[in-house]
Amino acid sequence: MTADIDSLDRADPLARFRERFAVPEGIVYLDGNSLGPPPKATAPRIAAAIADEWGKDLIGGWTRHGWIDLPLRLGNKIARLIGAAPGEVAVADSTSVNAFKLLAASLALRPERRVIVSERDNFPTDLYIAEGLVRLLDRGHELRAVAAEDLAGATDGDAAVVLLTEVNYRTGRRHDMAALTRRAHAAGALTIWDLAHSAGAFPVDLHAAHADFAIGCGYKYLNGGPGAPAFLYVARRHLPSFVSPLSGWLGHAAPFAFEPGYRPAESVARALCGTPAILAMLALEVGVDLLLEADIEAVRAKSIALSELFRERVERSCPWLALASPADPAQRGNQISFAHPEGYAVTQALIAQGVVGDFRAPDVMRFGFAPLYLRYADAARAADTLAEVLATRAWDRPEFKTRAAVT
Repeated sequence: MTADIDSLDRADPLARFRERFAVPEGIVYLDGNSLGPPPKATAPRIAAAIADEWGKDLIGGWTRHGWIDLPLRLGNKIARLIGAAPGEVAVADSTSVNAFKLLAASLALRPERRVIVSERDNFPTDLYIAEGLVRLLDRGHELRAVAAEDLAGATDGDAAVVLLTEVNYRTGRRHDMAALTRRAHAAGALTIWDLAHSAGAFPVDLHAAHADFAIGCGYKYLNGGPGAPAFLYVARRHLPSFVSPLSGWLGHAAPFAFEPGYRPAESVARALCGTPAILAMLALEVGVDLLLEADIEAVRAKSIALSELFRERVERSCPWLALASPADPAQRGNQISFAHPEGYAVTQALIAQGVVGDFRAPDVMRFGFAPLYLRYADAARAADTLAEVLATRAWDRPEFKTRAAVT
């Protein structure tokens, strides 16, 4: 088996990318679905921006180094990863803030309707933002959160917008974006897709799915760093009627005209608000550029192979462990999850042995497979370590059961 795994690693067409990431020696990092590791080029890029751009040109960096164009320039790069066209994606703010913008704009486009449809097990921030917007508007809107299997029937004549995360953050279950978008459109509703666990993980085609809007974060598979800026997508057909509820100066048609009244930009720049965090965007650009060098189809194929190797190995050694993800890799993203009553403690015990995954309440252990820096040997080691931790009850120690603020 070891020889077979070694041969897989030797034949891996993506193996050359591993050396371009700063992953600590001896660590198997299966948490790239939560925070990607830094590309080795990130630190020198930021150092150069501080010393040679900001340090030498000061405010002149906005024009000399194109900082002012970065939200749209970087957006065009991300567009290539999500099946969007140039001019439809902007990098700005956080996923939560962008969800607020797109939800508010969607409800304004469907003024006769009052319902936001979402999945009950959607990532909580999306639901919280929807709840907050309903309270803020105070016009009789409601959030209708239903089980995944009931989504198709929940989009009836009063639904204004369907807000869904393509890949479930706990289980990795993947929605059929095209089918659910068709269903929403047939009912007269718009769609907002959260691509937090999709962008950079596998091929996404917003155009083919006829999606209306999308959001996503930069710190997971795009490897932009903790708190990296997010992105948003507005289909070109909606741009003329898209009105952001946050009419900040960079969304203005002429920001440096300093006019007393607001005129939205003609392009997706109308979705911008305040001054962009340039250093954070430059870090994100390094991660996006690196990902764009890879064949995304090869990335997806390897992620399936890695996760299947891990799953099969775990299920052989721990047949009683509950799989929390779909068994069919075509129905999940680039993560695989198992449930265990002491999942938090098990996860901490694994981390102590150099296998880094994470935990999501109430009992889910998540393992993300980011193919650019993971080897088949890593997947095998992770599975074997999990089996050992469970067999020896290495997790059953007080220090592994005390929950930290971040799980």
